[in-house]
Amino acid sequence: MIVFPNCKINLGLNIISKRDNGYHNIESVLFPVKLYDALEILQGNRQGAQLTVTGIPAGNTADNLCVKAYNLLKKHYPQLPGINMHLHKAIPSGAGLGGGSADAVSVLQLLDSRFSLGISQKKMQEYALDLGSDCPFFLINKPCLASGRGEVLEPLTLSLQGYKILLIHPAIHIPTATAFKQITPSIPEIKIKQAITQPIETWKGRLVNDFEKIIFTGYPEIKKIKNNLYDQGAVYASMTGSGSTVYGIFKNDLPLNFPSKHGYFYKLFDTA
Repeated sequence: MIVFPNCKINLGLNIISKRDNGYHNIESVLFPVKLYDALEILQGNRQGAQLTVTGIPAGNTADNLCVKAYNLLKKHYPQLPGINMHLHKAIPSGAGLGGGSADAVSVLQLLDSRFSLGISQKKMQEYALDLGSDCPFFLINKPCLASGRGEVLEPLTLSLQGYKILLIHPAIHIPTATAFKQITPSIPEIKIKQAITQPIETWKGRLVNDFEKIIFTGYPEIKKIKNNLYDQGAVYASMTGSGSTVYGIFKNDLPLNFPSKHGYFYKLFDTA
């Protein structure tokens, strides 16, 4: 069985407060984007999950969220046989795009379907949250207002039809946990739910990613990318998640002229 997990971008990201357990309360709009990994799962002849990875490097295989997703289900469904997984990465890791989370959720869904586990929707949401705060979003995979840790999801009627999204990922890996350690929570002047309902031309300066304050200081090259997107005519530009990917939203009729740079990843998407 083969599936194609997609990534997401954050339209605004406010870190509102820190909980006693170390997690943070956030608000953000999560928006699915048409950049896909490829994941294949076959029943194996050995115990456990055997994972091979091609494409963009994805770090240590033993720490891969796909393996963690299998091990999580194995605890609750001991009848689950050993499997062979192959993951072809096209979504950069440590990029704020949620590619690893999307892959992990796809493992949960594939194993449930392939081996008739009968997992309820509620249980699937619980398992997804165990793997990561943004994992439950990929069960819905439609524009959502996220709050709480990111698991409280309110589907939105939000369309970017008629625009294009350009993703630029520099050769910089930013661990999410490290970024959160540096953030200072605060109550936003403009709530994301209020800003997102306004015309896209008004988002600049109103729809804010709080991580930009600290990430741009440590990595000024990322700030330059955002500024360049606006210079090239983006209607709105922002870093997604805790970085390091930056995206620009453009009208279809605007020319795009970005010089190629070694180690950078560029991808343009039609939102229609």
